[in-house]
Amino acid sequence: MNADGSASLSNSSAIRIDNARLAFGGQVVFDRLSLTLPGHQWTCLLGPSGVGKTALLRLILGLHKPADAVCGTVICADGAPLAERAAYMAQRDLLLPWLSVRDNVLLGQRLRGQRIDAAGRRRADALLDAVGLNGVADAKPDTLSGGMRQRAALARTLMEDRSTVLMDEPFSAVDAITRIRLQTLSARMLTGRTVVMVTHDPLEALRLGHRIHVMAGRPARLDSPIVPPGAPPRAVDDPKILALQGRLLGRLAEVTGQ
Repeated sequence: MNADGSASLSNSSAIRIDNARLAFGGQVVFDRLSLTLPGHQWTCLLGPSGVGKTALLRLILGLHKPADAVCGTVICADGAPLAERAAYMAQRDLLLPWLSVRDNVLLGQRLRGQRIDAAGRRRADALLDAVGLNGVADAKPDTLSGGMRQRAALARTLMEDRSTVLMDEPFSAVDAITRIRLQTLSARMLTGRTVVMVTHDPLEALRLGHRIHVMAGRPARLDSPIVPPGAPPRAVDDPKILALQGRLLGRLAEVTGQ
């Protein structure tokens, strides 16, 4: 066990996408898309709204409906099934309104039919405390603000303790200072995991990402990565990071035509 009560890190690996195609109602999102997302690192994805960032996360997880035109392969480099090792934090918090905040954090174990013991409840409470929700473990989600609900969803994601984590704008609903604290917490707790995060915030990507891609086009493509210096979480006032922020903003302005 780790100091925070989580299980020891299991093996994680790169995610390889080969010749993927995805279309909705005749609109092609990806076509012949091939890329490798490195294992044990954070890959951050930015790009214009609607370009396909969330669709790529769902493609990786195999969540698209049969009616969508999907082909190609998504595999882990070691051949192990991705679904059995991945946790997913969607844009919406997806908290169940009839469960307490603590029980929402423990939802994965309940859905798998696992026994919830005192140690599990203590770890859930420790995670709620870590995201600033101490004192509301027994509350229902409808009593929380949007930012508090998103923090509860983050605690639920961290509770899963998976070697691969996919996150879709996980800190978008919180204030600036809380956002920095949650970024730092996530970077610490997910060290060594394979993380793919969608964000619209260039500085957030530069604080957390080992590799940062901008997605653009239709069909969408990923550009060559920006690789920030140093290990995450990086300081928000680091001159090298601020210089890269300007470069990244320039890329985003170019692909959005602004």
